[in-house]
Amino acid sequence: MKYVLGIDIGTTAIKAAVFDETGRDVGSHTCEYTLLTPSPVQVELDARTYVNAFKTALSNAIGKAKIARNEIVSLGISAQGETLFCLDDQAEVLRPAIVWMDNRATEEASWIESKLGRELVHQTTGQVGMSATWPASKILWIKNNEPEIFARTSKFLLIEDYFIYLLTGQFASEDSLLCSTMYWDITTREYWPAMLDLLGVSQSQLPEIHHPGSAISKITSQAANEFGLGSDTLICLGALDQACGAIGVGNVRPGIFSESTGAALASVAMTDQPVIDPAGQMPCFASGIPGVYMVHAYSTGGMAIRWFRDAFCASEMDVERSSGLNAYALIDCQVESVEPGSAGLRVLPHLQGSGPPDTDCLAKGVFLNVTLAHSKAHFARGIMEGVSMVLLRMLEATRSLGVDVEEIRSLSGGAKSRAWCQIKANASGLPVRTMKTTDVAASLGAAILAGIAAGVWSSVADTASRFAEYDLEYTPEPQHKPLYTAMLGEYKLLMKELAPSFKR
Repeated sequence: MKYVLGIDIGTTAIKAAVFDETGRDVGSHTCEYTLLTPSPVQVELDARTYVNAFKTALSNAIGKAKIARNEIVSLGISAQGETLFCLDDQAEVLRPAIVWMDNRATEEASWIESKLGRELVHQTTGQVGMSATWPASKILWIKNNEPEIFARTSKFLLIEDYFIYLLTGQFASEDSLLCSTMYWDITTREYWPAMLDLLGVSQSQLPEIHHPGSAISKITSQAANEFGLGSDTLICLGALDQACGAIGVGNVRPGIFSESTGAALASVAMTDQPVIDPAGQMPCFASGIPGVYMVHAYSTGGMAIRWFRDAFCASEMDVERSSGLNAYALIDCQVESVEPGSAGLRVLPHLQGSGPPDTDCLAKGVFLNVTLAHSKAHFARGIMEGVSMVLLRMLEATRSLGVDVEEIRSLSGGAKSRAWCQIKANASGLPVRTMKTTDVAASLGAAILAGIAAGVWSSVADTASRFAEYDLEYTPEPQHKPLYTAMLGEYKLLMKELAPSFKR
């Protein structure tokens, strides 16, 4: 039996999972970490924190699998996008990584867009315009505000690139992760010279571009010792976490709409060619399958319910520590005790800006219509319904591009919530299906890519479809659809009317 390791580097945790040749998860482990927020718009994390979590997750996953480390033939990485590392000429990290959701570079984003024009940016990159979250904006912020760091930076890397370097000693990246850097051209699948010139960055400061799933090399002996892997382990590029997650739940053909409610809410729908939204709302990415593209949106998601848990659910967290009963499961029970509509409470869940199709990096969280009748349970349900409205906007904008949607496949932490999945089904009017691979979808997607590179399997689409099995299905309850249709209208109105106040 051959084994493949998939590592998912998420926003607030790293998950490692070992898979056998049948796609079965034989051992997995998640290691969480807490992001640093030195200001309301800044989100960072030390590189060493990521590395330690990577080691812990990997070691425990192999231990749970009860296999020898040299039985793992290849390793693939699923990674969050847009998180930026600066390395000097000795490949030492110069400053904490700037996490994807960091919004400090709003002025830089506006300046870049004023120089190049929104239309050119959209047509060239597939992204709908400049944002503070994009690495191009982050690099310009460093240039303007930390000139000594900018001058000393020999390599600008994304988080997958950084770990590929640690494991192989090579600087390599892939299309799906580079999509949202804004210095990658979706029409040529190469770096965009005009953007690099504007930033004052050379191609030599960036990693070499490969397709998702490309084998880079065997692990170095030093890395094998440091990370506890066999010396023959093949290290492979994976893909953007949402691209890997889509593969992991079998979203490999048009008609399937997958949504991931992790720290971020993200949606993916596959297309056979690039789709440039004439309305300028929905971005297009390279998928984890070479030659296939995806309409992909993202915004604040599970981070809102995690914030709620951490800020207001101390008793539930105490129960979890003392009994092992998950705090989110307790919150779920409270949500199910509240009628749909949360007794009029309306929530905009944008605690760190909003993404496509209603992009506004200055958007804030809003709780509207609060009365004495509202309890903590109403707020929990209100957050879930608010995030579901964001999902409806993603679905609506995807369909407007002529992309067919027949079902929703849910993954990440939000898929564990029966209450939330039912809300999504009722709001969308579509069946919401969780998969037996939901818990490890992104890791499985990365493992499939790495396994194909190592010759364990032969085709991404065939392998992903074979491994994807339904777990639960949430059928829409039609009596609630009018409520959620009206709620979506209220959501759109609130986003429009409150936009000026977000700027204060």
